[in-house]
Amino acid sequence: MTPALARSPEIDLTVSRPRLAKILYRTAAVLFIFFALGHTVGFLTLKPPTPEALAVRDAMMKVHFQVRGATLSYGGFYNGFGLNISAYLFFSSFLAWHLSGLTIKHPQAIGILGWAFFALQLAGLVLSWIYFAGGPVVFSIIMALGLGLAAFMARTAPSSKTR
Repeated sequence: MTPALARSPEIDLTVSRPRLAKILYRTAAVLFIFFALGHTVGFLTLKPPTPEALAVRDAMMKVHFQVRGATLSYGGFYNGFGLNISAYLFFSSFLAWHLSGLTIKHPQAIGILGWAFFALQLAGLVLSWIYFAGGPVVFSIIMALGLGLAAFMARTAPSSKTR
């Protein structure tokens, strides 16, 4: 970047980086809500497409076993883990919104958390790529890109005290 561009008010990176990070984190927060809702509705309403798949689902629900005095089923594990993932997605929305609030006044407070959030989303992307298709993969790509860019922009944003 030339010195003239660096001084230009239209391209003032000390102002635009924190704002971009804020927009990216807020966008991620909204997308996490959609991801959580889609995930929850999707796994709770999934209708097995073949008789074999129906048999597997029914067996998961009907076959019970004992673990430490509790009667469990694989269907219960499926529902429990699915709802647990939904809870984490809703929390991720909260976290993204909270990080967006830190980007302008306290970007240094984001620290490694922004990068850890990005790394978590990269892990989710890899798992979505391996085990799922379509929507989860697309959402994971968008979320990973957005969170990575937000972490970078927040990291390089100067504190409001230095302006």
